[in-house]
Amino acid sequence: MPRRPSPARGLGDRIFRVQLTASGVIVLAIMAAVGLFLLLRAGQALRTRGIWDFLTTAQWQPDVHRFGIAAVLTGTLLIAAVAVTISVPLALGTALFISDIAPRPLRRTLVSMVDLMAAVPSVVYGLWGLFFLQQHVIGLSRWLSDWFGWIPFLHVDGTQPGEPLASQSVYTASTFVAGIVVALMVAPIQCSVMREVFAQAPAGEREGAYALGATRWGMIRAVVLPYGMGGIIGGTMLGLGRALGETIAVYLIISPVFTIQPHILQTGSNSVSSLIALHYGDASTFGMSALMAAGLALFLLTLAVNFTASSIVARSRSGAQSEA
Repeated sequence: MPRRPSPARGLGDRIFRVQLTASGVIVLAIMAAVGLFLLLRAGQALRTRGIWDFLTTAQWQPDVHRFGIAAVLTGTLLIAAVAVTISVPLALGTALFISDIAPRPLRRTLVSMVDLMAAVPSVVYGLWGLFFLQQHVIGLSRWLSDWFGWIPFLHVDGTQPGEPLASQSVYTASTFVAGIVVALMVAPIQCSVMREVFAQAPAGEREGAYALGATRWGMIRAVVLPYGMGGIIGGTMLGLGRALGETIAVYLIISPVFTIQPHILQTGSNSVSSLIALHYGDASTFGMSALMAAGLALFLLTLAVNFTASSIVARSRSGAQSEA
């Protein structure tokens, strides 16, 4: 059986290897410490209420021992779903345009602009969504409700299709508005991940597709997209994790309700992160434990999303090559 070559490692290589190993261990230790801290601080609330009741109760009255995250967790998932539904096509199209269509001088400008969008503070997005975007989205929300209100999650209670005098207030501070703002926040991150993976598609396969008579779109469809599937999934999941934990922008836009609200166009929504921001300052000792339990649930949900994304990306072609 042939022996595999084992290149000799110098002192620098060994030091570098130790540094990388230590960095990985430190990251895992910090994550475990965060999870342990949340678990210990949430223990009082979870023991009092019980895990099942905590997950299935929509009300939030910790001082009378009646609280749960059913409403806020549903709102968190709906806002994240709206955000990802809007951001993924936007990020995917932008990444493909930058990597394969835009001229090289324009490409650098677009990369800088996308990266600059990712650096804008979330409070700026929240204020922009509250004072500018919301009033311009009401018409779209009404149109969706009038024509597609037969779909349960697009229905708005108290309105009739085509009613000209319907109040606009029923469409404000909704999951839909918050989802659009969060989508614009996570799209630059998704675009950056997808763009970097698309740029690594083998040049030989690109040229081979052109040599066989493929158009530019045919080359993208046959070479770039299959190769970059790991980047698409990874960027999507990374944006989803960011959308699940977004706090300030959502807190500024939504009108908090503690009922399960499945109608994304209707006023009233909530999220775990905005719940913590809203009640952190005036929470009692037991109320703080309840907020820590909500934070623990969000922490575990985000971990599950990231680990799922990692396992999917590792099976893709670009992910397998990056592991090699």
